[in-house]
Amino acid sequence: MRRKLVAGNWKMNGSSVQCRGLLTGLLAAPRRGTAEVAVMPSYPFLGLAAELLRGSAVRLGAQDCSAHPQGARTGEVSADMLSDIGCSLVIVGHSERRQLCGEDDDLVARKFVAAQAAGLTPVLCVGETLDERDSEQTIAVVTRQLDAVIALAGIAAMARSVLAYEPVWAIGTGRTATPEQAQAVHAHLRSHVAGNDVTIGGSLRILYGGSVKGGNAARLFSEPDIDGGLIGGASLLAEEFLAIIAAAA
Repeated sequence: MRRKLVAGNWKMNGSSVQCRGLLTGLLAAPRRGTAEVAVMPSYPFLGLAAELLRGSAVRLGAQDCSAHPQGARTGEVSADMLSDIGCSLVIVGHSERRQLCGEDDDLVARKFVAAQAAGLTPVLCVGETLDERDSEQTIAVVTRQLDAVIALAGIAAMARSVLAYEPVWAIGTGRTATPEQAQAVHAHLRSHVAGNDVTIGGSLRILYGGSVKGGNAARLFSEPDIDGGLIGGASLLAEEFLAIIAAAA
């Protein structure tokens, strides 16, 4: 059985005080069940988070990494650097990086490879925009994004990764993806990977990243191909994040 994963992406939010408060609260809360938990603070707080989480079961991740191992690339952070300070996960291809920073499928694939070369588990994000959803391109878009990584890294690399589906059209637009809509895309992604390798397809964890809250988490996580969530704003609220974790137990 695939182990559920709840990963909190803090995005460009927080402070050292907030980081300490959130993680102290998370670590102090009683835990039941087998769900795995991870947090992805902004770069400036990764060192503090690593210190606070040392010896705990909560995994530390980063929100992005460079496709390059080192060099004259001002402002970039390599996957090796992230591994060095204690990260075990890193998001690649988040919709905001694709849309706001112009990251294309090729760059995302190279970041995926760089992450694995540094010993990190990449959390590969795929998802369609509102226009793509309305023009019935969902399956074509997520398949293209996934295939770009498989073409470069090979199907075997998917066994050392996590996949996350982000319906961009359901985040901040006033429209909501139903559990059934989310499940349909997750099922397609799993089937597509299984078409390349049935064992990897069956074991690959696929997270949902479409505005998961404490109130809808249990229903989403009950779907057969949804293996947890990549949580945005709700991960900045300790009580809400803990409710989502409880729903995945």
